[in-house]
Amino acid sequence: MPAPLVQIDRLSKHFGGLRAVDGLTLDVSRDEVLGIIGPNGAGKTTAINLISGVIKPSSGSVRLDGNDVTGFAPFFLAKLGLVRTFQATTVYSQQTVRENCLRGAYLHLDTGFFWALLNTRTARDARTKVDSQIEKTLAWLGMGDQADSIASSLPYGYQKMLGLAIALMASPRLVMLDEPAAGLSTDEADRIRETIRKIHGQGIAVVVIDHNMRFMGGLCDRIIVMHYGRKIAEGTPSAVFSDSAVIEAYLGKRYASARN
Repeated sequence: MPAPLVQIDRLSKHFGGLRAVDGLTLDVSRDEVLGIIGPNGAGKTTAINLISGVIKPSSGSVRLDGNDVTGFAPFFLAKLGLVRTFQATTVYSQQTVRENCLRGAYLHLDTGFFWALLNTRTARDARTKVDSQIEKTLAWLGMGDQADSIASSLPYGYQKMLGLAIALMASPRLVMLDEPAAGLSTDEADRIRETIRKIHGQGIAVVVIDHNMRFMGGLCDRIIVMHYGRKIAEGTPSAVFSDSAVIEAYLGKRYASARN
């Protein structure tokens, strides 16, 4: 069995007396879409922030391909293929869709400042290659006809899709998505879900946080449930959604007891 792409071992983050994440251990395989769910305040986003280097852990470790990358800055982790999106749309609102995608590609555009400034052949060839990749990525996402649109003019669902395009331009091996379906209609959420499945089909590992259970149940191969910073359940969507500990965390002990 192949080794996991990412291994999280007893990862913790304490803010004073608050244990936002408390001893989280999990693996992320290359061949699955992993979901992380839990009530508000469960520690889901904090966990993603720890894994992606946005904040440093109090203890524990993050390993990528077996190498310890605990506490690495987000830029370096992204260079290694670990890319994330945020809850809010993080597009550059006054730039075009194409320009937004170019920002994602800068991570691997190693022509150097002075080579680009002097417009050398090396810089021009690199930019041509990136422009071609942008066109292909936008067409693949069904956004080819919006390449020159200003990002702020796009419907919210397309701004979410643009966030995926920016992440893809960074050539990820793992993409972590924080509430990709938040604020979307059912049809828009379904479109995002199918797009994430297509991304995974390209050999990219995916970790998703979202509160939409219908969305997560139709997307994830495995789901981890967090509550008060700890992992309380893990398994297939159907197994997790029927777990009494999960029901209690979401709906309360009285409801969980009434079902048994």
